[in-house]
Amino acid sequence: MGEHIAYGVDLGWMSQLEAEGIKWVDDNGQRVDPLIAARDMGADSVRFRVFVNPPKDAHWQKKDGSICKLGYCDKDHVVKDAVRAKDAGMRVMIDFHYSDHFADPQYQDIPEAWVDSDDLPSLVKEHTMDVLLELKANDVTPEWVQVGNEINPGMLLPKGSMKDEPETLVACLNAGYEGVKEVFPDTRVITHLAGISVSKWCEYFLDRFFEYGGKTDILGFSHYPYWFDYGIEAEIPALYLTKYAERYQKPVMICEVGGTATKPDESYDLLVNSIRAVKMVPYDKGLGIFYWEPEAAGDGLPDQYPLGAAVTVAQNTFSYTRALTAYRDSKDMKAYDEREHFNDEMDV
Repeated sequence: MGEHIAYGVDLGWMSQLEAEGIKWVDDNGQRVDPLIAARDMGADSVRFRVFVNPPKDAHWQKKDGSICKLGYCDKDHVVKDAVRAKDAGMRVMIDFHYSDHFADPQYQDIPEAWVDSDDLPSLVKEHTMDVLLELKANDVTPEWVQVGNEINPGMLLPKGSMKDEPETLVACLNAGYEGVKEVFPDTRVITHLAGISVSKWCEYFLDRFFEYGGKTDILGFSHYPYWFDYGIEAEIPALYLTKYAERYQKPVMICEVGGTATKPDESYDLLVNSIRAVKMVPYDKGLGIFYWEPEAAGDGLPDQYPLGAAVTVAQNTFSYTRALTAYRDSKDMKAYDEREHFNDEMDV
């Protein structure tokens, strides 16, 4: 049990950071490739996000006035990075945001070029296939594709609102699903939601998604104790992953996890426990875990994002903490028995 689990990293900022002069070193001060260094710590899969028409400088100003890096996440750069991951012997996940910038529960902004369209499903399918066909032309077959990113409120808002326009939303998601299958029939499609521990969010979305005929192969969730103020123990995410797997009869993944970069021991423990949570899902329905942007050090980012797995050790120089070594150390972790370690009395 557990041998199939993906030990992943999201490296969407990598190529932008490199272009801006950032370099990475190991504990001995020797320069390393950030992708290869993650692989050497046990990662075997890489996730890259795709935007529709992102700004040329790859920066974005949010509603609160803060500025963040987007990463070089246009089609051409993503294809290059995916080839790089493949050449390193790693599996690839492609994460479609269907926006010109980050899409998440706070922002699901429709791409500027799509605002006046009356046929969003066709645009979703066309964009999805355009990127995937370019990957295919470069001999990259992604193992997974996310159709949407943290889409709890829907996507392509306001036209794709789960509350107000569920039929339109599901039509768009199914168009993305069908686009993936037309290019890569064996690639598995993920539906990704934020807030793994907030079952009222996740179940509201998924109940309606399947009620309206939604198509997906895997249910993916984000797991950030830092933002939700709960502990890092394995039992909490394991309970929810198992609940969703059983309720919807689908395998599950943690598509995003992250701990505080300046607390590497705690982040290591979070990752070990998250891996354990995935392995605790019965019948091998826990498929993997991806650490979000571990290559970044917060003080080297304009918005000081705190949840990477690297620190600044010199000017324009980052070094990974020990957090990702949880992957290497967990490879031999025995899978838990199906339900032995669950607390059936916990209110989920």
